[in-house]
Amino acid sequence: MSNVHVFDHPLIQHKLSVLRDKNTGVKVFRELVGEIAMLMCYEATRDLPLEEVDIETPVATAKCRQIAGKKLAVVPILRAGLGMVDGMVALMPNVKVGHIGLYRDPETLEPVKYYFKMPPDISERDVIIVDPMLATGGSAAAAAMFLKEVGVKHIKLMSIIGAPEGVERMQSEHPDVDIFVAALDEHLNEHGYIVPGLGDAGDRIFGTK
Repeated sequence: MSNVHVFDHPLIQHKLSVLRDKNTGVKVFRELVGEIAMLMCYEATRDLPLEEVDIETPVATAKCRQIAGKKLAVVPILRAGLGMVDGMVALMPNVKVGHIGLYRDPETLEPVKYYFKMPPDISERDVIIVDPMLATGGSAAAAAMFLKEVGVKHIKLMSIIGAPEGVERMQSEHPDVDIFVAALDEHLNEHGYIVPGLGDAGDRIFGTK
């Protein structure tokens, strides 16, 4: 699983343990999702290219390094993915944000796109798809397909918790997409929930359960 990155950083693991707790309320849950996304984003952008620049400090000229004009976009899968966006935008204020809304067709069980709004130059940007849970992988795989259809060439997927089934589907359908998770859990149950997981991330972020 060379393209799967599981973060073992103590801060991420600690926050994840509180996130999983069924007694954690909406406010704290929402804040933790944003904080974990920020910490994961720090690692997921480690490969951004740098260029050398001269900066005048109050004392002398310093040779420094800045990100080399790489255009990024964060694309949450609605609705739970929205919970991860603010933490990432806090780190990268100039990043553009697109949105993908998907629902599952009750007969074919395939994801159907009901909302797709991207920055006009999305084909020139590297994209990080965000969704707290990578369960069956159906939504993530569909999101990657829709982005490739509009010309996106470099895609990463960032989820807080992944299931082996979702990882396998992404690797099968999109072997070029790097996957970043804070935890790789055991399996999916008969209802499609990740075990042990944390329940329905959207419900817990937005208080709708």
